[in-house]
Amino acid sequence: MGCHRAVIGKFLMCCYARAMDPLKTPINQTLDLETLSKHFESWLASLVGYFKSLNDIWTIIQFGLIAGCYIFAIALDGVISPRIEEQIRKIHGQPTLLRILAVLLRRLRWIFFAISLWVSASIIKSVSWPSRAYFISVTASLVTAWIIIAIASRLIRNRTLANLLATIAWSIAALNILGLLDETRIVLDFIAISVGDTRLSLLNVAQAIILFGALIWFASTLAASIENRLRLSADLTPSLQVLVSKFVKFTLVTIAVLISLTAVGINLTALTVFSGAIGLGIGIGLQKVVSNLISGIIILLDKSIKPGDVISLGEKFGWITTLRSRYVSVVTRDGVEHLIPNEDFITQQVVNWSYSNRDVRLDINFGVSYVSDPHEVRSIAIEAVSKCERVLKKPAVVCHVISFGESSIDFVLRFWIEDPENGLTNIRGQAFLALWDAFHDNNISIPYPHREVILHTPLNTE
Repeated sequence: MGCHRAVIGKFLMCCYARAMDPLKTPINQTLDLETLSKHFESWLASLVGYFKSLNDIWTIIQFGLIAGCYIFAIALDGVISPRIEEQIRKIHGQPTLLRILAVLLRRLRWIFFAISLWVSASIIKSVSWPSRAYFISVTASLVTAWIIIAIASRLIRNRTLANLLATIAWSIAALNILGLLDETRIVLDFIAISVGDTRLSLLNVAQAIILFGALIWFASTLAASIENRLRLSADLTPSLQVLVSKFVKFTLVTIAVLISLTAVGINLTALTVFSGAIGLGIGIGLQKVVSNLISGIIILLDKSIKPGDVISLGEKFGWITTLRSRYVSVVTRDGVEHLIPNEDFITQQVVNWSYSNRDVRLDINFGVSYVSDPHEVRSIAIEAVSKCERVLKKPAVVCHVISFGESSIDFVLRFWIEDPENGLTNIRGQAFLALWDAFHDNNISIPYPHREVILHTPLNTE
């Protein structure tokens, strides 16, 4: 069965080199079924050799030790993990350290299992033949490889992609540890189709998927790092920050796709044949998508809206939180987040309350009885509303008579605020309450319509 490799780092490095480099055994399109059958028989012979060894007493002892090491790891984890978790909870203000410790804590059982397996294998090798610790060593290598890969995959925030890459990486590592990687690669390379001068095999596709996943993760991580740095720059406007970050992310992802296609062996010049069909499909089937993408670019370039602006679009009033390639996120006063397509901001009338100046003027109308002095009413109203917390002192509050109504003298009161994102209806309500209290203290009445109903009794004609 051969000796296994003792160092898991060597396994992973060898696994990566073999997966990404050309085959050591030259394989071409003329590989026949007889040659493939020989490789497959060699693979089966290795597996049969493993199963034949199950009758050996040392094999039974090894599997017993493996089970005992796992039970020991569970028991040790149950005793140590609660104490370590208690100490971790006392750490504050270090989120990175807490995250690393939490990842290690969740896998503490498997770490104990791997350590106990390596110790058992070392003891057996020291007192007997190294081959009598083969299954323990293989199990220890598999568990150690999984621990390393699982911890490394936590660097990827997308859990679906992280789990997929972790599974693929561990499968390759397991095949390498068991000595079946070369045979597996031969079989995968044999299953292929030819498209023109390009030969696509399952091995090429697998390499491309692994490379594409790694490059996409690297591109996303690098784009996120650049975006965070752009947000800290005081020289760039929010709109320009979003535009640059999106351009950088699009460029990095495009490069990742092109590198992956090149690694498979696809001639990129062949893609120009489909450019006309793709353009037609985009023009017909993806009109709205393309319209929103182009509208998003226009919005970022003309800086008509940006994160933090307070806008009104139709019946929606709120502030912009994020600008995306397809939509704009607007949060209204009731906490509802609306994802409005970019096209609506180009084709519809948008009120940007904070486009060039955050100061907003509000008007409220009211009326008083004709028995009140309008000069006194104006002074009282201005003084009352000026005391409201959010009302600005400059420009000053003003109040004007606008008409003599049927039952009241009508006024308009105008004041300014500088924080429209905190709401408009609430400050209007505060102004009306201030007027009510001031008028009540100064015996100024607010008239309301009176109606006189006259009932006519019909004459008795009898």
